[in-house]
Parts: sequence; structure tokens; C-alpha cells
Amino acid sequence: MEQQALVIALVGILGIGAQWIAWRTGWPAIVLMLAAGFISGPLLHIVDPETAFGPMLEPMISIGVALILFEGGLSLDFRELNKYGDGVWRLVIFGVPLGWLFGSLAAYYVAGLVWPVAILFAGILVVTGPTVVLPLLRQSNIKQRPAGILKWESIVNDPLGALCAVIAYEYFRLSADGATVIEVVPPLLIAAAFSGVIGYAAAWVLAWVFPRGLVPEFLKVPVLFVTVVGVFVLCNLVEHEAGLVAVTVMGVALANMNVASLRSVHPFKQNIAVLLVSGIFILLSASLDFEELRSFEWRFGAFLLALLFLVRPATILISLMFSRVPWNERLFLAWIAPRGIVLVAISGLFALRLEELGYADGSILIGLSFAVVVATIVAHGFTVNLVARLLKITGESRPGLLIVGATPWAIALAKQMHELKTPVLVVDAAWGRLKPARAAGIPTYHGEILNEATEHNIEMGPFQVLVAATDNEAYNTLVCSEFAPEIGTDSVYQLGEAADDSDHRKLPASLKGRGLFASGLGITDVRQRQMEGWVFRRTKLSDQFNIDDAKDVLPDAANMLLLLKPDGKMRFFTHASAPEPQPGDTIVSYSPPRDQAAPAPAAEKKSTRSTGGGKREQKARA
Repeated sequence: MEQQALVIALVGILGIGAQWIAWRTGWPAIVLMLAAGFISGPLLHIVDPETAFGPMLEPMISIGVALILFEGGLSLDFRELNKYGDGVWRLVIFGVPLGWLFGSLAAYYVAGLVWPVAILFAGILVVTGPTVVLPLLRQSNIKQRPAGILKWESIVNDPLGALCAVIAYEYFRLSADGATVIEVVPPLLIAAAFSGVIGYAAAWVLAWVFPRGLVPEFLKVPVLFVTVVGVFVLCNLVEHEAGLVAVTVMGVALANMNVASLRSVHPFKQNIAVLLVSGIFILLSASLDFEELRSFEWRFGAFLLALLFLVRPATILISLMFSRVPWNERLFLAWIAPRGIVLVAISGLFALRLEELGYADGSILIGLSFAVVVATIVAHGFTVNLVARLLKITGESRPGLLIVGATPWAIALAKQMHELKTPVLVVDAAWGRLKPARAAGIPTYHGEILNEATEHNIEMGPFQVLVAATDNEAYNTLVCSEFAPEIGTDSVYQLGEAADDSDHRKLPASLKGRGLFASGLGITDVRQRQMEGWVFRRTKLSDQFNIDDAKDVLPDAANMLLLLKPDGKMRFFTHASAPEPQPGDTIVSYSPPRDQAAPAPAAEKKSTRSTGGGKREQKARA
């Protein structure tokens, strides 16, 4: 009991710790989690999942994978297919059989496996899986279409790969008794389709029950997850691994039924997915056995190279032939295909069954599947951003600013940041209010930011900071609370008075975004200053011109708004915190016009002193 509790705690610490280090350093999270599990397991023998959990380990991992697939399905909106559906359907319809074919040839001719084992293993290799692809996409900066195609492929093809392995196994098992392909395959496909129907029916029942108040709010999340586990187990009784098909269909169906009450579930299910992915990866790598690694031969290394450089590229390039996907994106998709826990879990299961059927190569599958996971995770994890840059499919390199509300103040801020080369997008539901921004050449979006359709029309990836600047403080608060889980609570800001939880007439700080300006200027204050002609100014700091010099240059009434780092990162001055300026930073301040500003001759003289060759560069500029 104590050992199990210790292992669970260590798995959590190692998994989440690896995710945190990845966030701080930018290193691939999946590689760090794999390394943490390997060091704590076979290397130091601190974590031994099989000893701690015994026969419970396999069902624990299976249910975890099912929940991850369901969570991934909830993120698949059919409206996304309007942008990149052509590529997705091709990778499902053509990519799965082609990958199975090419993988079988490589496993037989290169790895030297016997045909039955080669065909079954190649079926499993069709999967990429959300357990590896989603963390990889979270860590990388890739354009929306290739990232979306990878996401859809990983979630949809995961159960299909498992189904391919089941079909291969059942055929070789029954063919010994004289069964033909026609007698084996159709019943399996019917069982998979029936499981999909069960998953859809479960989604329909939840979509009907939740809005009608038949399930109280505090029970919705437990009911949802218990239903997922129940559907998974039930469909696995119908046909082994058919449960993966059911939970994927259930997630996709729920995502497209517009169930309003599910919105409150999203933050929770994302947290659950992070915990599951972290835990499963630690368990996966900690379960690795050195004895299995010793069976690794040179031909398996050649097989890994064939898998990376021949099988995947041929599958993608043929599947996407004559499609609308650009060539640079095709080449990127041809390289990125990390494998994860589903591959190892299914390989381990069928390795034992193949041995029972008399295929000696079955025992090789466990070590070979681990080798595939390690090779693809390391190769793709460390090269995803490099390949994306070389093929020019990276997103915006500088962090972007999303401004909600086309007020005069907001448009003035957008102009200033646009001049500073910061990607800016102004969003407003009124077409007329966006006219000044369009006239200034600033990107705009005409629509309601809170509408679910907006997230499919706006590529949110480049925007790491949101400023809600409408004339309605309550609406600004609603926007910030809506986007805080996605962008981060420390990256959503709003115009409005400083929160005061002791005043019951004001909105609580827990709902609001961070208040702009250290002085806590409210909407009325900003509107009045804008009418008086206040403007934004920018001041560049250097070793010879520090923050105190900048304060001397600016009028006494000026308010510092944000600090722009040389790499484009933005740090705002708020009533609760102030960033620490460094040489090379640019301060953007909100200031009265020159004719209203008190003169500061000494400061002006100091700010315009000569530096390096007589150039006068340290000026506050309007």
C-alpha cells in the first residue's frame, strides 16, 4: 500500500516536473518525461510500476488512454474541416492503408520479422496518438493548418491503428482453422461500427440530459467521466480495443452537439489530460526492461531509419498527392509522426498472444515498440521547430497582442504597437468602429469574440496577450475570464478600476483580468484623457539611459503602460505589479500632449545626450 502510494506520488512529481521544466526551457516535454521515467525506472530502480501495481497496471493505462482520446475528441470541431479537411480525410482514407502496407514491407524486409508479426506490428504503427502529438504541438510554434492536421490525424487514427492490429491478429488466429479474410474482417468491422454507434448514443444521451437539469452541476464532470469509462469497458467486451473507437466517436460527437453546459467541463478535462499524459509517459518509460533492449539488433536500427525516412514520407506524400495542402506543409507532415503509449500498450498485449500462436518474433515486439517510441520522440521532439522554420510554416515569431474593443484608446494603442512591429489584431462586433483601424492598416476581425465560431476564424496561437478595452467593464471582465484558461491569467488585461473585494458594489478580482496602469485608471478616466488629446509615447532604454531618466523625460501626469522586450515579449504595469526594466527594453506610456506637459529642461538635455558617434537616440517619441 505504501509502495503504491509512493510510486503514484513520484510519477506525479516527475511528470508534472518535466512539464514545468519544458515550459521554462522550451525543451520538448515528451522527451523530458521519457527521460525522467527511464532514469527513475530501469536506471535507478526507484519506480517499478509492474511491482507496485501488478495486473492493475494494464487496465489503468488503458483507461487513461481512453480518457485522453475522449478529451482529444472533444477538441475536434467539424468547422475546422472547412480549413484543412481535405488533408485530414486523405490521411484517414489513404494514409492508414498505405502506412499499414509500407510498414509491413519495412518490418518484413528490413527488420526481418515473419509476415504475420510484420503485418500486425505495421497495423499498430499507423497510430501517432494524442499522448505525444498534443504535447509536441503545445511546445511548438506551428501554423494552424499543419498543426490541425496533425491533431486530427493523431486522434482519429489512434483507434484505427488498434483496429488494424485486432483485424490482423484475429485473421492469423482463425486462419489456422481455415477461416478466410471474408469470414474474419467483416464481423470485426461491424463490431467496430457498433461500438461507434454506442459511443454516439452515449454522447446523445448526455447532450439531452445535461441541458435539462437532470444532472446537477456538481455531478456533471463525474457523470461524464464515468460514462466514458463505462462505454470504453462495454465496447471492449464487444471486441478488444473497440472501446477506443467508441470513446473517440463519443468525444467528437459531444464536441459538435453544441452542449452549452460542457463549457464548464473544458478546463477540468484539460487538467485531467495533462495529468494522464504525464503519468502514462512516466509509467511507460519506467517499465522499460534492459533485457528487452539487449535483444535489439542492427536490423532494428535500419528499420527505425526506414520508418522515419521512407515509410512516413511515402505515406504522407502519396496520400496528399493532388491535395490543396502546400508542399512545404506536406514535407513537414511527412517528417512529424511521434509514437506513444498506445503503440507500446497494444504491442505488449499482442506480443504475448502471438507467442501463444507459435510466432517466435512476437516477443521482439515489446523492445522494438519501445525503440520506435524513443526514436520518434527524440527525433521529432528536438527537430519540430527547426524543420518548421526551414519549411517556413512557423507561426508569428514575436508574441502578438489581441485587443478586444475598437475604442479610440484601443486603436491608438494598436497603432503604437503596430509601429513597434508587434503583431496586433483588433476585434469588435461593430463594423463601423473598426474603420479607423482598417484605415491605419491594422489587422481587424469583425465579430463577437465570445462566439464559439470566432475561435475557428481567428488563429489564436500568435496572440500571447489579450487586452479587453471596451467601454463596458463587465464585458471586459467576461472576456478576460473566458480567455484566461487558454492564454493564462497573467496574460489577460482589462480597462477598469482596480478591484476592491471589500466593496460589494464592484466586480471581484477573481473574475477580472489584470487592471491596466499602475495607477488603476478606469474606463471613464481613459475616455476623458483621450478627449483631452493624450497620446502613446515610446521610450527606448539603454545602459546610458535608464528608467529614472525615462521618468524625467515623461510628463509628471504620464502613466507607463507596458514594457516591450527586445524579443517582443510584453510586460504590463498594473496596480498589483510592475516589470523590471532592462537596457534594450522599450517603455510604452500614456501621456498628455506636449503643450499640456510641464517642461523638463534638465531631463530633456539628459535624454538627448550623445552616445556612440554623436547620435542622439535616447528620446521619448510620440
